[in-house]
Amino acid sequence: MPISVPNLFKERKYPFLLALSILLISFTILLLTNSSSPFPFPSLSSNFHISQSHPPPPPPPPPSPNDTVRSPQEPDLRNDAAADVDLNVGLDIKWRNCKLGAAAVDYIPCLDNWKAIKELKSRKHMEHRERHCPSPSPRCLVPLPTGYKVPVQWPKSRDMIWYGNVPHPKLVEYKKEQNWVRKSGDYFVFPGGGTQFKNGVTSYIDFIQKTLPAIKWGKHIRVILDVGCGVASFGGYLLDKEVITMSFAPKDEHEAQIQFALERGIPAILSVIGTQKLTFPDNAYDLIHCARCRVHWDGDGGKPLLELNRILRPGGFFIWSATPVYRDDERDRNVWKSMVALTTSICWKVVAKTVDSSGIGLVIYQKPASYSCYEQHKEKRPPLCDQKKGQNVSWYEPLSYCLSRLPVDSVGNLLSWPTPWPQRLSSNPPSLPSEPDAADIFNEDTKHWAALVSDVYLDGLAINWARIRNVMDMNAGYGGFAVALNELPLWVMNVVPTDAQDTLSIIFERGLIGVYHDWCESFNTYPRTYDLLHSSFLFRNLKERCDIIDVAVEMDRILRPGGYLLVQDTMETIKKFNPVLRSLHWSTSLYQGQFLVGKKGFWRPSDG
Repeated sequence: MPISVPNLFKERKYPFLLALSILLISFTILLLTNSSSPFPFPSLSSNFHISQSHPPPPPPPPPSPNDTVRSPQEPDLRNDAAADVDLNVGLDIKWRNCKLGAAAVDYIPCLDNWKAIKELKSRKHMEHRERHCPSPSPRCLVPLPTGYKVPVQWPKSRDMIWYGNVPHPKLVEYKKEQNWVRKSGDYFVFPGGGTQFKNGVTSYIDFIQKTLPAIKWGKHIRVILDVGCGVASFGGYLLDKEVITMSFAPKDEHEAQIQFALERGIPAILSVIGTQKLTFPDNAYDLIHCARCRVHWDGDGGKPLLELNRILRPGGFFIWSATPVYRDDERDRNVWKSMVALTTSICWKVVAKTVDSSGIGLVIYQKPASYSCYEQHKEKRPPLCDQKKGQNVSWYEPLSYCLSRLPVDSVGNLLSWPTPWPQRLSSNPPSLPSEPDAADIFNEDTKHWAALVSDVYLDGLAINWARIRNVMDMNAGYGGFAVALNELPLWVMNVVPTDAQDTLSIIFERGLIGVYHDWCESFNTYPRTYDLLHSSFLFRNLKERCDIIDVAVEMDRILRPGGYLLVQDTMETIKKFNPVLRSLHWSTSLYQGQFLVGKKGFWRPSDG
């Protein structure tokens, strides 16, 4: 017998009718509620999910510091709202590709602001290679080069990369006699040559060690700056000796040299010694290297060399391999004479000067570890810099004509050299504040990151660490995240935000590298240069100064297709940030209500 509503009434099946009525009313309410939402059911996607796995709970945060010593990580891990997270979210953003012609694939907003560069009154001091950020920040996406592929994996990438990922053949022809780079089929190959490496970079590194045995690669000397680094083969091969090198060069006619370095998996950044201080702290580097780096050290009254003196650790070395060291023509003699006068005025001592079998020479200077030499000078030129008060981040700061002061502790004693590597990674840094609980906070921070990385990041998240080489910690604190990853075959660029506590000196003292940066602006790197970005409570101060969408655009520019973003933050921030990533066609997963993992795909807008 067919079922009908009249028959149900006739047979007095009132319980069934009641249940049916409730079901119809509930369905009607659900439809009305959903129709009022700007993100109806069809927009739901498998791109966002809450993990059903149950990794171990994260370790507790570091202890709360007192008012005078602030821990760089102060997470609020109370995420009771995680259970109520609405997966039915998204932003309707009409993304477009950056319209810059062929240059769009390598777009760096703060270095490619052609309008600002054209309006410069002078380029004498490399002003056109410095940062000129557009306002507002461009909300366009950088397209992929035609034929872009997942990068070659480390360590193979040190010696070869896909041509299609960095399709810039200019250096092949321009430097073919110096063995910087060659094209071989679908690859660029890096033979380990260089302008000053006639016998190869390995021979050059050994030559330095023989010239000055006190250098002790990977023990006494751990953190190096390579000025005008070319394709960074010097830094790439020093990794074998437990030395980490920050290679830097400007974005100039040496087409894509820093992009080559990062594609190879070698630490590098775009920068220039022009009119502004480098974005490193005072007394950071154990050794600085310049092989025909084309910097006029005696220019502008010697300010470029005084900047090196600022960032070189007392007792550290400067290696200069250039024609004035070993040639005898009039121009080189004049440059050498100027260099002698300048280094004498700042008390740098020549500890070695030699020429190798290929005819290439170098000189090694050492920065003094006391004022004894300077105090004997009758004329104090350059003068000592003023005493610093409080935090002094070198961000958009002009170069100074003064001699930076030697670092001292709270009672005025000169700071010692860090302990040898690898002990310096876990030892208390010399510049750690002298407050009673500063060491406890530092050590607890190290333990916190060791536990979090081991228990959650490596084992509990859907990240393929085997494919991770270039890592950036966007809010690095004491560098605990990088320390916890030290045994993996990767490197970390530790970024200390300009509005955060200045801990960058401590990071360098631990034998790590990093820079200052303001995340309301674009970073000095090419697109597609990092495999993983780590953001631990980055947005706490940032969201008050800039739009979260602009930060997401910059993350999308920096990260390689197939790369990961790992965000630890409050549920409020994650709820705001996830829809932006979804609009970029990233897949996202949420773990334990506080860890958002985003994975960038190959999607780009279809506007050509």
